[in-house]
Amino acid sequence: MTSLTSADAATFLAREALHLDRLDFDPWLALYTPDCLFWMPAWRDDGTQTEDPDRELSLIFYRGRRNLEDRVQRIRSGFSVASAVMPRVAHMIGNVVTQDAGEGTVRVDSSFLTNVHDVRTNKSHAYFGRYEHELVLVDGEWKIASKIIRLMNDVVPTMLDVYGV
Repeated sequence: MTSLTSADAATFLAREALHLDRLDFDPWLALYTPDCLFWMPAWRDDGTQTEDPDRELSLIFYRGRRNLEDRVQRIRSGFSVASAVMPRVAHMIGNVVTQDAGEGTVRVDSSFLTNVHDVRTNKSHAYFGRYEHELVLVDGEWKIASKIIRLMNDVVPTMLDVYGV
């Protein structure tokens, strides 16, 4: 039996999503371990995603919270083309399933739908796919050690960034 229920994991993921929806990056970053992995693999072909972010193409790849912090700094600077005008974003997460992965570690699989509205072009797009989170217990709090985003509709009509998927 896992020490984190599916309901508790769903609440945790909803909290992460709400931080992104509100562009509230400091508490979002605090959810991650210093050595985290944040990765969205690309599709090698119609049925196979890339498997090695160090050697193959990725849609998004950050190793370590420090690299996520650098991305957030660029977003906040206003100099990033992707975030010069911030889009409106709403995440929905469901089908949350947990699996014990060892002492103080839980694997959480879920499905997501993210609606993104680009106010510059007045166009909206929905991204959907699956999340694979690995959560670890650190000083009594669950933290994200790994987040893999398996984007199912990877034709991307606008800028793609950490807050939009």
